[in-house]
Amino acid sequence: VKFLESFKIAVPNALNDREKLVCVARTSLRTKISPSIADQMGEVVVDAVRCIKKPDQALDLNMIEVLHMKNKLVTDTRLIKGLVLDHGARHPDMPKRLENCYILTCNVSLEYEKSEVNAGFFYSSAEQRDKLAESERKFTDEKVRKIVELKRKVCTEENKKSFVVINQKGIDPPSLEMLAHEGIIALRRAKRRNMERLPLA
Repeated sequence: VKFLESFKIAVPNALNDREKLVCVARTSLRTKISPSIADQMGEVVVDAVRCIKKPDQALDLNMIEVLHMKNKLVTDTRLIKGLVLDHGARHPDMPKRLENCYILTCNVSLEYEKSEVNAGFFYSSAEQRDKLAESERKFTDEKVRKIVELKRKVCTEENKKSFVVINQKGIDPPSLEMLAHEGIIALRRAKRRNMERLPLA
């Protein structure tokens, strides 16, 4: 350590010198992994750090996440300059790709939840049963309709915008159906750390 303290060289504005940072990263990584992989990973690591570093603020490495992709090789490693969510839409009719989007982040349950109190219901006819089931869904459907109304209000033919809902809680199949019918991508049970990163992306 004493030798390193005496041997080190101060580099002003080190983050602006990408080539020098890549050389340092490669040198360090080559002691851990094979050189062919280390060269590629060195560039990825440097670009990731430069992407999240803000002037006059400490480096927050929690803003970098490593996702392990199954059935992929180490050589397929790449940097995504953005936010990667490790789950997709849960309805087959939802769009697979949207651009120029409004993103609604919420922490609202959009699924029917059973009451915490044990209760029994007795029906004298099928109509009564249907009415009860309809009333149970009404509250959840109303929340979904509010989201649909917001989408229709902000996404017009003129601005050509699309709409994405990212929810921290659950979304049940009937709610997904309503959202898919409006061309909305809905992601459910998003991780809290991703919800915190979304406004920064």
